Amino acid sequence: MKALFGNYIHVTSKVLDMRLERQNVVSSNLANVKTPGYRARRVEFEEQLQSALNLDARGKVDRTNPGHLPATFDPRSFNAEFIKSMEPRVYQGEDAVDLDKEMSIMSQNTLMYNALSMIQQKNFHGLKTIISEGGQ
Repeated sequence: MKALFGNYIHVTSKVLDMRLERQNVVSSNLANVKTPGYRARRVEFEEQLQSALNLDARGKVDRTNPGHLPATFDPRSFNAEFIKSMEPRVYQGEDAVDLDKEMSIMSQNTLMYNALSMIQQKNFHGLKTIISEGGQ
């Protein structure tokens, strides 16, 4: 498959996994919104992904040759990091999860996950078309 899609199919697959992991953590935060003493957890992977892809913070690609893009991505070279906030937010005498913030993170994550899954779907649809029309 590497010859058909290049390395980016592995990148997309890994990022989908990380987004799913983030969705599970945010769901856990929302489930514990009224649990005293619970601190929101986070899954952060964007900076490690940029580093693994040789991107800077603005998303620009490092080039060794003006006509080439880096193709040295190893999907095992980065993972998500769980972050448990050390400073609890106090509302009415209890530690609490910020419901609005969690819903915002979940919405953004869902949009990104759906966009990536559509990209994967189109890749495989194109492959299916090539296979079905190639036999004719």
